[in-house]
Amino acid sequence: MVIQWFPGHMAKAKREVSEKLKLVDFVIELVDARVPLSSQNPLLQQLLNNKSKMIILMKDDLADKKMTEKWLGYFRKQDITSIAIDVNNRKDIQKVIQSAKELAEEKMERLKRKGIRPRPARAMIVGIPNVGKSTLINRLANKKIAKTGDRPGVTKSQQWIKVKKDFELLDTPGILWPKFEEEVIGLRLAAIGTIKDQLLAMDDIAAFIIRYLKDHYPELLEERYHVIDEVDDMVEIFETIGRKRGCLESGGKVNYDKTAEIIVQDLRNSKLGPITLEQPNMIE
Repeated sequence: MVIQWFPGHMAKAKREVSEKLKLVDFVIELVDARVPLSSQNPLLQQLLNNKSKMIILMKDDLADKKMTEKWLGYFRKQDITSIAIDVNNRKDIQKVIQSAKELAEEKMERLKRKGIRPRPARAMIVGIPNVGKSTLINRLANKKIAKTGDRPGVTKSQQWIKVKKDFELLDTPGILWPKFEEEVIGLRLAAIGTIKDQLLAMDDIAAFIIRYLKDHYPELLEERYHVIDEVDDMVEIFETIGRKRGCLESGGKVNYDKTAEIIVQDLRNSKLGPITLEQPNMIE
């Protein structure tokens, strides 16, 4: 199944990103630590070409720490500067500033050698919707500049933001690509709330989460829902979870839609514990 998605403001944003790349020294790409590869936009990779880049794995507090270390190692092997952060941790914000300064150092030295007066480094910050971009910008600038929200597509235009005297950021709207060729990418992004819930059936998203937990985090599945690893029938699993969580209709029947919504919200709100929904060894 191919999932189509490309609102008009995202097509415009793609054009603007392409035009403004020549104004910046490097790019900061934000990905979700729970799906570090699936939340990388292939359109952006085409646009960036040889531009220096730093990857920030956002929402580190919601992801599996061991898996995050594996992903950082994966990016390092590709010679890409990468760090994982919790945007509410001040030390992590300093880590972003320090890494950005180091990335810009070589460019600033070249300008000095040419006799050009030093200036703040310029970076473009890019990422898919709902990855926490606006919150990070506000933390870096130490004041509320960018609008924040827990829904995709809050930022609609580009703006320059000063980060102390260290560097200037060009904010851009979150950009998704026109379609997901692999259904599993759409399911991963839907599970964490990156794409609008109307694009995929909630029970499909919930079933994907359950299957992934059975394969990689069976202990969390049992602890939260009392679903044991030996049970494979999805209807039986939904029945167990629905009854445990009180998702009952008149006559004692389980409401599967409500059950599916609870499963998805439990993942998004980290009530299942820190989980990463893809691993480097899954890459073909």
